[in-house]
Order: sequence, then structure tokens, then C-alpha cells
Amino acid sequence: MRTERIDIRRYPQLRALCWNIHGASYLDADVAFGKYERNWHWIEQDSLTQRESALIQRLADEYGAGVINA
Repeated sequence: MRTERIDIRRYPQLRALCWNIHGASYLDADVAFGKYERNWHWIEQDSLTQRESALIQRLADEYGAGVINA
């Protein structure tokens, strides 16, 4: 089974969370979910794009039983 890769350049909040990962443009989906979950307190929820909100929900459904444990 091939792991989905998330292009962090398409998701502003995820990109901000990856400020310390130099040269990376993609994260495995489970790693992206972990980033969101561990760093939820830094997410500017009012600034989430519809695309990023949909990604977060999809990742939460797949890896977090529908929730982000923040």
C-alpha cells in the first residue's frame, strides 16, 4: 500500500508548522496529521482555507477516528 503524500506548499497552516523542515515539500499523510494534532494550538483556525479544512477533516477521519486530539 502506498502512502499518500501531502504537498505542504498548498496548505498555509501546515506550511507554517513545517518551518523547521528545510527543503521538504511533501509529507506522508500520517506525518501531516501528526503535525496538525501535536501543534493544533498554533493553528489559526479563522485563517484556514476550505481546502485545508477539508484536508484536516479527511486526515482526522483516516488517522484519528474523526477527531484531532488537541
